[in-house]
Amino acid sequence: MTDGGGARGSRAYIGSFTAAGGPGLVTADRDPRTGALTLTGACDDLPDPSYLALSEDGGVLYAVSETARGAVAAYRVTGEFPVRLGPPVPVGGSGPTHLGLVAGQVLTANYSSGSVSALRTRPDGGLRRAPAAVLAHTGSGPSSLRQQGPHAHQVQPDPTCRWAVSVDLGTDSVRVCAVGEDGLRVHREIKMRPGSGPRHLAFHPDGDRAYVVNELTPTVTVCRWSAAQGLLEPLRELGVLEGPPEGDAYPSGVVASADGRSVWTATRGADLISVFAVDGETLCLRATVPCGGHWPRALTACGRFLYVANERSGDVTWFETDPATGVPERRGSVAVPAASCVVVA
Repeated sequence: MTDGGGARGSRAYIGSFTAAGGPGLVTADRDPRTGALTLTGACDDLPDPSYLALSEDGGVLYAVSETARGAVAAYRVTGEFPVRLGPPVPVGGSGPTHLGLVAGQVLTANYSSGSVSALRTRPDGGLRRAPAAVLAHTGSGPSSLRQQGPHAHQVQPDPTCRWAVSVDLGTDSVRVCAVGEDGLRVHREIKMRPGSGPRHLAFHPDGDRAYVVNELTPTVTVCRWSAAQGLLEPLRELGVLEGPPEGDAYPSGVVASADGRSVWTATRGADLISVFAVDGETLCLRATVPCGGHWPRALTACGRFLYVANERSGDVTWFETDPATGVPERRGSVAVPAASCVVVA
């Protein structure tokens, strides 16, 4: 597709909670010069498609169904509208909140059941109907309200695709798993600070560092990553706010810039984006900026633009970042009720 000025455009896909009034899977055109989104359609054939991921070639979009009977659906997105490639496939777990793609498999982090699942893909990108391979997490944490058992919140491959890492809020740990044709095998479990509630992890583009954002305390943990050993080593934990939180402050997302100079986090309740400068094996908090809405559930970086899915205010806001400082400036927003995730093609 092209915009009026002849520059080649791109697409964005937005997930939302249908149980909270969201429209389901939303499509949008994206202007690469301004970052602006123009909504083009929506489909509600999958309940609660709260997290999305694109295949490496951008031709297939995968969406979790964050329900008690968790599932994943695959959509062909090479045409004008997404076309589902068969019925949703059960993940063998409850409440999938995240998915990652590696070695011909779709991996899901199942929050409610505290497990990670692996589903095989077909040559066309669709999902095989064979039962998912399920890796159950075990353990708990000190919070009696949130950590009575495991709650896998994110799973993704490392930059080499030799390993998959799963972040578990309930057990205060990150599991490093070897990737095999039949799913995942735990290689080692790295314990984070008790009660921190790790939620999401982002790798530095150099591949030797990782950043874990913690939901139960408004902090980010800087880690050293060794792909040779499959080892994540926590180094230091830093606050994501400029002072003590006033009211609720639950970090949700973390992303690193493509040039490796900045890291951004989003915090719900405080409704802020935090901007960190990367300084070797530490981070320096540079600024905090309003997220443009309420309850920023997910944060996505694309070039010099940031996109924030604000769940409770029902909108997606985009920002342009300063190339020298990484500080974002709001440029616009579109209304998407119960927005939960944005991916950009």
